[in-house]
Amino acid sequence: MTTTQTAKAGSVTVTKLGGNAQTANGRPMTRRFVLASASPARRRILELAGLRVDVLISGVDESAITATTTTQLAGKLANAKADAVAGRVHEALVLGCDSMLEFDGVGYGKPANAREARARWQAMAGGTGILHTGHCLLDVHEGYVRKRVTEVGSTTVHFGQPTEEELAAYVESGEPMQVAGGFTLDGLGGWFINGIEGDHGTVLGLSLPLLRQMLATLEVSPPELWSLA
Repeated sequence: MTTTQTAKAGSVTVTKLGGNAQTANGRPMTRRFVLASASPARRRILELAGLRVDVLISGVDESAITATTTTQLAGKLANAKADAVAGRVHEALVLGCDSMLEFDGVGYGKPANAREARARWQAMAGGTGILHTGHCLLDVHEGYVRKRVTEVGSTTVHFGQPTEEELAAYVESGEPMQVAGGFTLDGLGGWFINGIEGDHGTVLGLSLPLLRQMLATLEVSPPELWSLA
């Protein structure tokens, strides 16, 4: 697990302050949780897990970010998204995520168009890939990033072999062009996935077990973030 303590670019490290804010009746206040992603799937995972989520889209140009491995690229993109949003909040936990599919040693994001999605599926059918999801969690206090935790979760995916008719219908649905790797596990693409090895949340775009470990580094427990009212 990679953990660093930083502040705004070019400034000194900010010491983490102790104590939790409380409401008038003495109960701890739920911390604001910001998701630096437009992904409906990631938001749904967090909300079903009890969090009230504010979504701020980062606007990061993903094509401008490079890395030597798919795993490193997923982590760098997650950091870039979280950093882009952190400057727009005063007090919050900010989570940036990004997913990439590694297949035959090559990293893939979203297919650019239907033709690319079809070609990619024709290559992946019957094969095995690894879905990497980078997670970057920032603790923002009074406008400064006082702590950063970065992790990348990886899950092996075994692809099925859709018929030509099935593949044509899937591509025509538009779903493959909306997600990293050109497939989903919880949508139409789930019909064509034979199985996975690892956390299914990583494939969906956000791993709750991994996020829990990251929160522990910030001395935060998931129940402290639950909004069950």
